Amino acid sequence: MSLASEIVGRRLGLPAPETRDVAVHRDVEIPMDDGVFLLANRYAPKDDRPRPTILVRSPYGRGALFGLLYGRLLAERGFQSLVQSVRGTFGSGGQFQPFNERADGLATITWIEQQPWFDGRLAMAGASYLGIAQWAVAHQAGDRLDALALTATASQVQGQALGGGPISLETTLAWTMIVDAQEGRMGPVGTLRRLRKLPRLVDDLPIGGLDTVATGKSLPFFAEWMAHTRPEDPYWAERDFSAGVAETKAPAQFVGGRYDIFLPWMLDDFVTLQDAGRRPQLVIGPWAHMSPGLLRSSARESIAWLRGHLLGDRRLIHEAPVRVHVGGSRQWREFETWPPESEPLRLHLHPGRLLSGDAPADRSSDDYYYDPALPTPSIGGPGLLANAPVVDNRALEARADVLVYTTEELEDDLEAIGPVKVDIWVESDREHFDVFARVCDVLPDGTSLNVCDSIERISPEKGGNDAGEPVRVSFKLWPIIHRFLAGHRIRLQISSGAHPRYARNTGTGDDIAMATRVVTSHQRVLQGPDHRSAVVLPAVA
Repeated sequence: MSLASEIVGRRLGLPAPETRDVAVHRDVEIPMDDGVFLLANRYAPKDDRPRPTILVRSPYGRGALFGLLYGRLLAERGFQSLVQSVRGTFGSGGQFQPFNERADGLATITWIEQQPWFDGRLAMAGASYLGIAQWAVAHQAGDRLDALALTATASQVQGQALGGGPISLETTLAWTMIVDAQEGRMGPVGTLRRLRKLPRLVDDLPIGGLDTVATGKSLPFFAEWMAHTRPEDPYWAERDFSAGVAETKAPAQFVGGRYDIFLPWMLDDFVTLQDAGRRPQLVIGPWAHMSPGLLRSSARESIAWLRGHLLGDRRLIHEAPVRVHVGGSRQWREFETWPPESEPLRLHLHPGRLLSGDAPADRSSDDYYYDPALPTPSIGGPGLLANAPVVDNRALEARADVLVYTTEELEDDLEAIGPVKVDIWVESDREHFDVFARVCDVLPDGTSLNVCDSIERISPEKGGNDAGEPVRVSFKLWPIIHRFLAGHRIRLQISSGAHPRYARNTGTGDDIAMATRVVTSHQRVLQGPDHRSAVVLPAVA
């Protein structure tokens, strides 16, 4: 055992290691179907006992942190691990093709099955991109996989990248900068230095050239993304593995965070398996994508899951299929299914910026202007680099381009767990505009803490909008897992942007990647018997 693995294992709260002697076989060459070789490091205990194999496919390298987390720590706890660099990264041949991982993943599994050290038991593990690489092969691998340990990930990426229509600009550009810098001679230091430039870059237009601005060169995969900015584009079909989720046979564990960038689509995958009669496991904590708490929890949960399904040791596996941390309460709850049973609570928008369960009797409206040249900023919420996902929103809510609607103080606690929907009637003087909605928990002292949110892009192409005519905008927000305490108030924000989290709507209808011209839009939110604008929360007992 290395000193590093001893320290990290203790800090992560992992079970005690079974062995301290691990051999590392570096730069193992694995042939792909087209003749390209990918490199991998194999971590295995030095004894001769047969061990299950954990396959980890990563674009972030196979040494240092990733070798420790997914290599040595697993090998010390009953497994052998193969950490592979995907195509075009860290010495592996070919050109990097982000998220297009099915063919190489299946070829790697076939190669593993032919090795003398393979004992017939195989699982996959990993977070984020490493989880997408699992979904890429999960369906077609069938019985060849014995378990999946999925953290902060989903079976498709276009939902996160193009959720609601706008590009997830900050996350997309940050990830591009990380991938481009990570193999440089400065390593992590160089990556951090480059990321410090991010706030200065996201205001540039057109966004299709931001890879060159950020890295000094045009990156093929970024150019591809900017050429395919519609979720239904066939380009994304090669990177969408959701169709095979229902047929996936390997027992799957999902660990994620309330503020993770993949949460809505991860939950879609869980529900798909649940509805198909499988018994997956779900753990959602109070975390964002890069939260240390998510790393600690997922390491413990993954090892417990893998030991249970590969070694028959179920002592550390929780019996409840669903465990979630409830915001506002600092408590965990257990359920048999996701989402748990709930009653829809429809809170209507009323004159005077009120939010109420009563249906509105009078017609009214509220107006604001959205200027893409001075876009409504994003604060808090899900993001790749988010380290403070929950913040006080009062400064944001004081802006003229943000509307807020607030309930009276709650007489009793209200727990909302499950999907959230907004149903808003809007008039705009532009055919192209966005609606951003956010639910907040308002404390007795006035602090307004964001709970969940999302955005929707409105255009004629989406079935949409004739300028000046009312349009009904209905969409889901991030799922909610929150308890609003008695004496608190529930608030709904409405605006037309969250920059730079989402690429701003220029209002022109020009191509999102190439647009440089911006125009101001005038939005009017309607309320009344004919336009029952509302937010719908899932109230649980």
